[in-house]
Amino acid sequence: MDVVQQQILDSYRAAQHGEAPPPLPGRHDRAVLRELRGHLRGRLRARLAAGPGPPSKSRPRAGRGRPRG
Repeated sequence: MDVVQQQILDSYRAAQHGEAPPPLPGRHDRAVLRELRGHLRGRLRARLAAGPGPPSKSRPRAGRGRPRG
């Protein structure tokens, strides 16, 4: 079922129950993207304000691993 078919089905069901039809597909896309952008910017600002975290311990630095031999 594609978006248009789903929209027609939802509109039909809403009409049968005497409810308002659902919004058209894509009508709120800009608002959703704007909200997502603001959310991501807020997370980035919080991360930058926190400063650098502890160094990663997943891999030892060069020359500081187990002695060879």
